[in-house]
Amino acid sequence: MIKRELVLINDIERQIFLIRGHKVMVDRDLAALYQVPTKVLNQAVKRNRNRFPEGFMFLLTRQETDELVTNCDRFNSLKHSSTCPSAFTEYGVAMLSSVLRSERAIQINIQIIQTFIRLRQWALTHKELARKIAELENKSSIHDKHIQNIFEAIHELMNQSETPRRAIGFRP
Repeated sequence: MIKRELVLINDIERQIFLIRGHKVMVDRDLAALYQVPTKVLNQAVKRNRNRFPEGFMFLLTRQETDELVTNCDRFNSLKHSSTCPSAFTEYGVAMLSSVLRSERAIQINIQIIQTFIRLRQWALTHKELARKIAELENKSSIHDKHIQNIFEAIHELMNQSETPRRAIGFRP
């Protein structure tokens, strides 16, 4: 069972896209996961439209749909479709479980939400790493400047001509 869930979570990760600055899943992918036709999923959403405000879902534009088709072969059938797919954000996916009301929808939603959370944590971790790397690069460039100054001072000392020193003390 654990192995099946891991495969499913990896599959879910591949079905999450960044569109309009939001991590979203397309209605066709969600319908396939819930094992219902896309038409049934969209009808359930239309019947409960008040549960899906703008931040929960949106319709893709023709340009976004074309880009999706270009990037993913599994959306090839959308190329000649007259309707554009719906995109559901993390909140929209969470709301779908209350609309579909099947045991499978609930279980799949739990896994999808866990995947969204995992992606968010991963992004935060990488932001922190990027910040630390930038900090180290900044320190490194400062140290490089100091080392360069030290080398210049050493070269200057090495290149100074030896001027004869006057002897100190008694001269006969």
